[in-house]
Amino acid sequence: MRTPLEIFGFLHPGFIDILDILMVAFIIYMIFHWIRGSAAMNIFIALLLLFVIRIVVSALNMKMMSALMGALLDVGLLALIIIFQPEIRHFLIKIGSNYGIARGGRNILNNLFGIKEESLDSEAVKEISEACRSMSEQKTGALIVIPHKTPIDYVVETGDKIDASINRRLLMNLFFKNSPLHDGAVIISDDRILAARCTLPITERTDIPPSFGMRHKAAIGISEESDADVIVVSEETGDVVFVKGGIVTPINNINELKLLLGSALNNNQRDKATDSRRTGNTEEEG
Repeated sequence: MRTPLEIFGFLHPGFIDILDILMVAFIIYMIFHWIRGSAAMNIFIALLLLFVIRIVVSALNMKMMSALMGALLDVGLLALIIIFQPEIRHFLIKIGSNYGIARGGRNILNNLFGIKEESLDSEAVKEISEACRSMSEQKTGALIVIPHKTPIDYVVETGDKIDASINRRLLMNLFFKNSPLHDGAVIISDDRILAARCTLPITERTDIPPSFGMRHKAAIGISEESDADVIVVSEETGDVVFVKGGIVTPINNINELKLLLGSALNNNQRDKATDSRRTGNTEEEG
């Protein structure tokens, strides 16, 4: 009579078998850690039980049950991907951001495909800063996102396309409380207002100060998923904050905001100058 180890193919378990088991256990643990407390938990447990049953019936050479379990697992995995597509996308982005894949790898791909960082000119920085000062004085809530190299097209698609020149009066009108476009974020890119009323991902951090509202949580969320600069004007207090990489910087006066927005402009100008010098050197060598 065969032992359980023989039935499941582990007659003489070696280093590779042990490593295989540990890797599968680690993946299951990470998935549990990721979806803990979410609606996907029960679905994942059901799929895991079906997978265990499939292993057992396959080991016992029950062909019909193996085929049935295989079909159920295939349909279940497909349904899981379709239903929880936003969560899966957020999970993959989070992995890339935490382990530097999105930073180092993105720079290589950007250089390879000639993707350049989008930035603001000095006039756009002035218009945005002055609009934020006026909205701060009037306690008009605002949420402005300025992406750089990381594309956020999936965010732009959630709002209404504007495609207009950057103007302080237009920004103030978009965030005016009676405006149909005031609820949500405005996306600014390449010296244009691309869209308004956009929906941003909310951060999962639990150390957010109680004074921060949904605008602040959304600003932190998009800054964690991309390299965007985010400006938030509080509707309750009129306070202005600048968010970058999940770090919130309070703005005491409008000049500080201009300096923060201008730093990205200066960095991009330096990158362009470096690229230009490299191109010139290459041509001289040729």
